[in-house]
Amino acid sequence: MSKVDLHIHSKYSDDGEFSVTEILDRCKGLEMKLVSITDHNSVKAVADALECNAGLRVISGVELDCTYKGMNFHLLGYSFDHTRREFSEIEQDIFTQEMGAAEEKIHLFRKATGIPVSIVEVVTAAKGGIITGELIGEIVLAKENASEFEVLKPYLPGGVKSDMPNVRLYWDYFSPGKPAYVPIRYISLPDGIKLIHKANGFSVLAHPGQNLSNHYNVLNKIIAEGIDGIEVFSSYHSPEEKTYFLNVAKQNGLLITCGSDFHGKNKPNIQIGCHGSTLDDRELIENIIERQGSGAL
Repeated sequence: MSKVDLHIHSKYSDDGEFSVTEILDRCKGLEMKLVSITDHNSVKAVADALECNAGLRVISGVELDCTYKGMNFHLLGYSFDHTRREFSEIEQDIFTQEMGAAEEKIHLFRKATGIPVSIVEVVTAAKGGIITGELIGEIVLAKENASEFEVLKPYLPGGVKSDMPNVRLYWDYFSPGKPAYVPIRYISLPDGIKLIHKANGFSVLAHPGQNLSNHYNVLNKIIAEGIDGIEVFSSYHSPEEKTYFLNVAKQNGLLITCGSDFHGKNKPNIQIGCHGSTLDDRELIENIIERQGSGAL
């Protein structure tokens, strides 16, 4: 297990489980040396981390949903000034869109699966937060009669998708191109890079093996947009992908980072520090510290 993890989600992510304090306490117990909480389109964790003073090295982080060349990507930002209003505006805009799309998501899911789930029970479970595909999955999989629905059996205990049932159901029904997908307008990847740079931070392409979908030719175009690094070591990457992205990063002089994408219950098989890095932690830390901007924690 690595002592560096730059891709962790707190409850400020719509699919995260733990508070910032709980995460930092866990990191401290694991004797982590460098971490970053990178919530989806939210920088609220940065202020919490500042207040925690957990006794370990933490750098500010965020994971922005972006679009580029007709594809969806996740852009990680690090060591930036989290007080810039653009970040809170992005969070509010996406929240508004997601809440507006919630009823349509539920309608499309019912239509595709025949599973009865109401907007009332989903809104109640959301407790004022974003209504996500993972949440809808959690609700229907917890129903007493879930096993009666053939479409849910792969996600139930013992099923082929039971390792991460909520998120796998999301991928199968609510992600782009799937039956219950409702499009959300995200910022463009170039604009995301510019925003992070304007905030004195550095930008990293998250788990490219998961988002490129074998369109590796797009990676060179992303690099040309001015991205600073690649999340080479990810819990989603195969050994071959790690080697490929490591070589790309080295050839282009890009920062090499690592992240587990820890969420908690929605991705129970992903743990902090477990991303398969083959580099020495000291090398990873030195490279990150060297690239830190004035927005660093």
